[in-house]
Amino acid sequence: MMGKSHLVISTGLTLSAMQLAGLHIGVPAVAVTVLSSLLPDIDEPNSLLVRKALPTFLLRILQLALIAGAIYWYLAGISPYPWNLVMALLVASVAFLPGRRLRQLVMLLLAATLMAYGNAFDPWNAIVGCILVIAAVVPHRGLTHTLYGLAGWTALLYFAGRLIEGGDTLWIAGGLSYGLHLLADSLTQRGITPLPPLEWKLRLKLMSTGTKKGGALEAIFVMLTLAVVTYTFVLTR
Repeated sequence: MMGKSHLVISTGLTLSAMQLAGLHIGVPAVAVTVLSSLLPDIDEPNSLLVRKALPTFLLRILQLALIAGAIYWYLAGISPYPWNLVMALLVASVAFLPGRRLRQLVMLLLAATLMAYGNAFDPWNAIVGCILVIAAVVPHRGLTHTLYGLAGWTALLYFAGRLIEGGDTLWIAGGLSYGLHLLADSLTQRGITPLPPLEWKLRLKLMSTGTKKGGALEAIFVMLTLAVVTYTFVLTR
C-alpha cells in the first residue's frame, strides 16, 4: 500500500480500537500511532515518512554544501596536488547521487552522530541511531517488516512509556498501528517475510501496489476506515 493509505488506515483503526476498548488516548499516544503507521517503511528512503523527515529542499542544501566543500578542499590546499583535486572530485560526486542514495547517506550520518555524541544527552539517542543504521542498510520489506521488528518496537515503546506521564498505552498504540501496517502489506502480491530466516511469506495476493485494482482496493479500505472512525468518535458519543 501507499504511505498515505497506511497513515489513514493504521492510525484510524488503532485509535478506534483504543477508544472502543476504553483506553486513554492522549497526545503522546496519537503521535506514536501516526509514527508507527509509517515506521515499517523507514527502510525505503523514498517512503512518505523519510521524505517528510528529509524533504527535497534539505537534500538541495546538502548538495550545495558538498559542492562548496569540494571547492574549498581544492582551493585551500588541504591535500597536496593532485590529491586535493581527487578529494574535491570525490566530495563533489556525492552531491550528484540520486535522492534515494542521498537520503540513505543522511540517515547514516545522523545515526553516526547520535551514536557518537547523543548518548551523553539521552541514552535513547543511541537506540535511535541504531534504528537508523538498520533502516538505511536493510532492503525494503526486510527486518522492519518482520515480527521481530514489531516486537522490538513494541518493547521499546513499553519501556519508554514507563518514563513519561500518561505513557502506559504507548506500546498498545504503537504496536497495533505497526502491526496493521504489516497486515496491510501482507495483502499485496509481494507480501512480507514475517519470521526470517524462515522463507515463508505471508502473501494473500489481493492487490498490487501501483495498479488500478490496487488503487481501487486501497480506496475501499480507506473509506471503510473512515466509516469506522466516524462510528467510533461521532455516532457512539
